[in-house]
Amino acid sequence: MNRNKSGIRDYTEEDCRWVEFIKCMRSVGLQVEVLIEYVALFQLGDETLEARKELLIEQRKQLAAKMEEMEKTLERLDSKITRYEQAVVVKERLLKRTDN
Repeated sequence: MNRNKSGIRDYTEEDCRWVEFIKCMRSVGLQVEVLIEYVALFQLGDETLEARKELLIEQRKQLAAKMEEMEKTLERLDSKITRYEQAVVVKERLLKRTDN
């Protein structure tokens, strides 16, 4: 890591892109070990292009499966919420009848 004359870290544009990439990948649940492997492959140079691509393809598959599962869970929650809302409406109608 480069430092300026005052000893403060001096991040390059490339450093910032790496940080953004890592933060993005971590935010969707990629494991640190996968990212370490990816960076290690990157540092080995162009002869690892195919390996890096395959690693990213595998992570994409896992993320897509996770998103599909989350979508199912979201639909289930929506259904449950709708049933609660319907139950509240029925209860309110019953209360109005007994008030009269």
